[in-house]
Amino acid sequence: MKLKKLATTMALSISASMFSLGALAADTIKVGVLHSLSGTMAISETTLKDTVLMMIEDQNKKGGLLGKKLEAVVVDPASNWPLFAEKTRELLDQEEVDVIFGCWTSVSRKSVLPVIEELNGLMFYPVQYEGEESSKNVFYTGAAPN
Repeated sequence: MKLKKLATTMALSISASMFSLGALAADTIKVGVLHSLSGTMAISETTLKDTVLMMIEDQNKKGGLLGKKLEAVVVDPASNWPLFAEKTRELLDQEEVDVIFGCWTSVSRKSVLPVIEELNGLMFYPVQYEGEESSKNVFYTGAAPN
């Protein structure tokens, strides 16, 4: 029983530490959505944007996360790889999002990585990648082929 309490306490501590102190003090947790809604990749990425929005809506119906509502901030990098980096900077600097869900291609991920690391952002990358890349700022959620 004590082990279970310890594990639960550790899990809650880790979850809370994933968000900045500003997020904990705010009424909402801002979630950046960085998927192309125009251009050549829109056919693939629009569905991803819709999925993230559906997840946010569902989580909010369950009471949110850490007692806070999730708020989506959607941007369109327009299938333009350099624009992905600009939109990432906008999400982190101007919109002050707490986390980003985004990118669908390796080139878009590689474009945003320096910005994410420079500004100490947090990003969930939803597809498999080539491997040989690791960052404390990115959760690579798909399987790496290597």
